[in-house]
Amino acid sequence: MMRLIQFLDLDGSRKVARVIEHENRLRLVENTRSIYDLAMHAIRTNLSLETVVTQRESRDVTLDYDKIVLGNRLLQPLDHPTDPAHCLVTGTGLDHLGSALARDAMHMTAEKEKTMSDSMKMFKLGVEGGKPRLGEVGSQPEWFYKGDGSSVIPPEHPLNLPSYALDGGEEAEIVGLYVISEAGDPFRVGFALGNEYSDHVMEKQNYLYLAHSKLRDCSIGPEVLVGRLPDSVIGTVRLIRSDETIWSSKFLTGEANMTHSISNIEYHHFKYERFRRPGDVHCHFFGASVLSFSAGVVAQSGDVFEISAPEFGRPLRNPLESRKTNSTKVVIKSL
Repeated sequence: MMRLIQFLDLDGSRKVARVIEHENRLRLVENTRSIYDLAMHAIRTNLSLETVVTQRESRDVTLDYDKIVLGNRLLQPLDHPTDPAHCLVTGTGLDHLGSALARDAMHMTAEKEKTMSDSMKMFKLGVEGGKPRLGEVGSQPEWFYKGDGSSVIPPEHPLNLPSYALDGGEEAEIVGLYVISEAGDPFRVGFALGNEYSDHVMEKQNYLYLAHSKLRDCSIGPEVLVGRLPDSVIGTVRLIRSDETIWSSKFLTGEANMTHSISNIEYHHFKYERFRRPGDVHCHFFGASVLSFSAGVVAQSGDVFEISAPEFGRPLRNPLESRKTNSTKVVIKSL
């Protein structure tokens, strides 16, 4: 299956390349500044993305993948080339067994111990109706907003732990990447690894803080897998401190390990007309099954999150960095 990356050349110009399987090399896609441009061209010419890439890729020149990674020149695998406000970052949760158990433990209170929590009720809706038959509409999954394209941090770059945050923990997920055609139709470019990165301590205080807890950075990539997502994906997520792994876990995803089908999740996102604005980009997280937070691990500034799965090539790596913010000094002025 074809995998693509976006990166910066040594002169700072944007480039696209195809990953050469089982080699540490890349094949440059010529005369191309972004995967967005490739996707829009494929739509306009009624060709597959793979066909467009094959037509444009260099036959002679290959690039050293390691040099691009070590030079910190990787970009996220899909973005809007001119305006990050035209990229919408969203997600769906409670669609993996692990996510439901973790959320249930967070939100269960003494009063609810003998009843089903709202999280488990939502999970049960997915179990019962998240994979409808062809032509039918299934139950709605949970949905949340992360931010616009400015919230997506490139691979190898730091995720911000703002001063108002109570926690910064990874969420290892698969991300669906989409563009909206000039006619207003959604097209899936492919799938990538993602770190949805949330504030779980804030969320645990009250489940109504979920929306606040999601308004954080995230990261996607480095590679986009073009085509169909395998039914079952088994990945590994690690938290690394001072070059030592202090926590790691396997995570299961793909439809075989989810309560909702990808198509049902996509339908309930793109059914809203405002999410079909011509020219926009959408990055949608499909849910996590394991969390280091649930294991009692607290990430610290300087730690590195690493998420990998064989189908997606290179791992997604991001350090955690505490930064001072001026949020407490924000003054609203009257006009």
